[in-house]
Amino acid sequence: MTLTRFAFLPLALSATAALADNPIDTQLPSAPALAAYGDLPVGVRSFDMLNPDQIDILAIDPAADKPDPLPRYDRPLTVEMWYPAADGATGDTSVKAYLRDGTTEVTLSGRAMRDAAVRTPDAAYPLVLISHGYPGNRFLLSHLAENIASKGYVVASIDHTDSTYRTKAAFGSTLVNRSFDQLFVLDEMARMAGQGAEFEGLYDADNTAIIGYSMGGYGAIITAGGGVTEASVGYSWGAPHGTLAVHQAGSDSHADLPDARIKTAIAFGPWGMNAGFWDAEGLAGVQIPMLFIAGSQDDVSLYENGVRAIWENASGVDRALLTFENGGHNAGAPMPAPAESYRFDEALGFNVSEHYTDPVWDTVRMNNISQHFVTAWLDRALKNDAEAGSYLDLVEQANAGVWSMSDDGKENVDHSYWKGFAKGTAKGLRFETLTAN
Repeated sequence: MTLTRFAFLPLALSATAALADNPIDTQLPSAPALAAYGDLPVGVRSFDMLNPDQIDILAIDPAADKPDPLPRYDRPLTVEMWYPAADGATGDTSVKAYLRDGTTEVTLSGRAMRDAAVRTPDAAYPLVLISHGYPGNRFLLSHLAENIASKGYVVASIDHTDSTYRTKAAFGSTLVNRSFDQLFVLDEMARMAGQGAEFEGLYDADNTAIIGYSMGGYGAIITAGGGVTEASVGYSWGAPHGTLAVHQAGSDSHADLPDARIKTAIAFGPWGMNAGFWDAEGLAGVQIPMLFIAGSQDDVSLYENGVRAIWENASGVDRALLTFENGGHNAGAPMPAPAESYRFDEALGFNVSEHYTDPVWDTVRMNNISQHFVTAWLDRALKNDAEAGSYLDLVEQANAGVWSMSDDGKENVDHSYWKGFAKGTAKGLRFETLTAN
């Protein structure tokens, strides 16, 4: 009996892995109101782009003399686009993506249909850019991309070269290129919409938001106008030979960077304050309203001296901070861990699933909460939806909210529970706002 049991165990595990479809679209009964998918069917497509004449950070030897001129190359980027699809559209709803180990390819399933016909909207949809962490890939926040696309957004999620699971390379490339990648993809999306083909009139690149996670959040802050410190430009382990100076606060190059087409930004666990890349002067340069989302126990970007400090010091704009109490660096951003990731990887030195999960919070619950707040924030900022703003008018501590409803289901005067959350479901969260100085 013992021999038979162990003989079949590997086969059972293999069968489980083979059948895993790894859904990204789960909605829990506790999901807040705006987490629900919208009424629009969703399509998804992939595009390869080439950003010409960029500094080739990987070709620069930090230990050698600074090359003159700096080496340059055409920088490749892959973009996944989620968009409202035509009624009756069809297509495969699964995608192939690599795990954090960079070698294991898995299948993800959702609602977006591959290469589905494009919807013809009454008015162009807002555009949202998504920028992953280091390392990551364009599918890491796919749960969010697909969700907001169903509500009338076009979403372009970027594979950042030198920062993906399969292309991870010198950190200096990520430091220099993140913001440039974001702005180049915005330019390309604008060009595609203006070509007179099927994307004409689908989205409005002049009405854009950026969502960034970790290093994507770092890039979003730079794109929004936050300049880095002089000290960070000189870090020996950072961008070689001062190449990060293009993003330094007070420089002409950084002053020219912010783009009026970008109306707001959302940063999950943005990295940099913890390592001296930001200070009050540089963060005062942020020019657009921002929503920050973080875990109070973030051990990568840090919280009090990290994300929270960024939020406090972005003094020139209205901004908000959503905190998952006791959550870590993965608070709200990554998709659910694929079934195949639940294993220890010798090369990485940790269980692969840890790249996606949180020790305290359930990932799907965090995803649903993020979907709710991102929807409210974007609807208010990009669609001028005043009702959406009411979901952001909250008592700071969710645990302090009072549930007080009359028998006919109407709110009593003392009702202060978070709007959109069912009784007892808004726990362990904090939402704070600051206005521009």
